[in-house]
Amino acid sequence: MGGGLGRTPVIGKEIFDFVEKKHLLTALEAILRVYNREGRRDNKYKARIKILVKETGVEEFKNKVIEEWALIKDSSLTLTDEEIDRCQKFFDAPDHQKLGNSPAQLTDKLQSNILFAAWHSQNVKPHKVLGYSIVTVCFKETGVAPGDVTDRQLEQIADLSDQYSFGEIRISHKQNIVMADVRQDQLFELWKALESGAMASRNLGLLTDVICCPGGDFCALANAKSIPIAESIQRKFDDHEELTNIGEMNLNISGCMNACGHHHVGNIGILGVDKKGEEYYQVSLGGSSKNNASLGKIIGPSFAQEEIPDVVETIVGVYKEMRNDDEKFIDTYNRIGIDPFKEKVYAKAD
Repeated sequence: MGGGLGRTPVIGKEIFDFVEKKHLLTALEAILRVYNREGRRDNKYKARIKILVKETGVEEFKNKVIEEWALIKDSSLTLTDEEIDRCQKFFDAPDHQKLGNSPAQLTDKLQSNILFAAWHSQNVKPHKVLGYSIVTVCFKETGVAPGDVTDRQLEQIADLSDQYSFGEIRISHKQNIVMADVRQDQLFELWKALESGAMASRNLGLLTDVICCPGGDFCALANAKSIPIAESIQRKFDDHEELTNIGEMNLNISGCMNACGHHHVGNIGILGVDKKGEEYYQVSLGGSSKNNASLGKIIGPSFAQEEIPDVVETIVGVYKEMRNDDEKFIDTYNRIGIDPFKEKVYAKAD
């Protein structure tokens, strides 16, 4: 409990290491009861569970929840097997066919078409059902706002989802679209259709797969623009071979401290700030929203808009120089710390 970003970024703390599914509702109810009773009703800016957990201390908060849970654990809120089965029927799996894994036509296309193979390597993930794959349509093209999609592209996606993914799509926080149930023998056809609609970007999970809020172009709360920063970084790193060499790296951009772009948990986080009426950008490193979650640390004074692409290039250069074998950026950062990046960035700025 108690996790959140915005003006006060906090990593959530473990309250229960394990809860049987029949007790899930009562465990959540116990947390809400403690918050309802002790939350900061005197201050609307502090009326958050994360503030209560932080001010109370995780151990004391946990004890209060456990104490409350003991009163209601075996109450009418306890989930029965019948109720769990009833709810589960609303989420039946698609009607998957019994197929073999990696059909011959897929293997042939991967060997004969370099562009398809590159897209498949980056944007297609394994599925729990043999013969199917998970496809992510990445909307991160240079010159287009991250996550932007036209009306025609949406109509085409709807048609393609009916044809290839049981009529279902999912929107990811990365501002991309997921088709979760695509037959492997239809992947090449789907790729060709996506390519015809300018939706076959093959940079999923790479540096140019940027999370970006609307920023000052569209949001009245923003201190600075975000979209031009994303575009300048994409133009700086326009070589796909170099992007794959850099490997997995998350870069998140927010136009203000509300953190809609989740810059706190980007491997590289960029925050727009107001500096005497001018737009500047703070850079943080080391954030992650994965299992070993972490909040990024600001490397130092903010930068002007035109400096950001070179700053990112310098950070990437330090990583490439210091990494071990196929080590990911976040692992290299955790091993060497922030100082080597900071020294190079500001030495170049000077």
